[in-house]
Amino acid sequence: MNRESEVVIRPAVADDVPAILTLLANSAEAQGSPSSLCVDAKSLLRDGFGPQPRFHALLAKVNDRPAGLALYFFQYSTWISTNGLYLEDLYVEPEYRRRGIARALMRELARIARDNDCGRFQWLVMATNESAIRFYESVGAEVAEDWSLMYVLRDGIERLASEDKHDE
Repeated sequence: MNRESEVVIRPAVADDVPAILTLLANSAEAQGSPSSLCVDAKSLLRDGFGPQPRFHALLAKVNDRPAGLALYFFQYSTWISTNGLYLEDLYVEPEYRRRGIARALMRELARIARDNDCGRFQWLVMATNESAIRFYESVGAEVAEDWSLMYVLRDGIERLASEDKHDE
């Protein structure tokens, strides 16, 4: 049996929430920021498996054990005038790495993007994660040199939203 034939990639279902939560926690730990993960089982169930899912997930299993996860959602772009698929989280447990699981997850995401007529498939990667960048380049990704990530967190959102229009 070859390495990839052991791997099953399938859409996650509500019963997978405990496995998804464990994989996300392990990912946060691997990135050195376990306290930054604020999702819990209740919010995953509500946001991913309720009547209007805010995200979708693929689960990779090896011998019926959770081995990897891809969590994604769709977004609209005025630059390409179509939907795009945004990969929020990609994680493979260390003992299952170098078995083609990440590539299989990316391939399935590309199929989902194609089947949903997406004009773009994108994600973020830490600039210091050279092995991940090499992997993503090996599947055809390019680093967006001319764009910078900008964000406003909850406190900043509140400050900005609370500004009086006369503060301008």
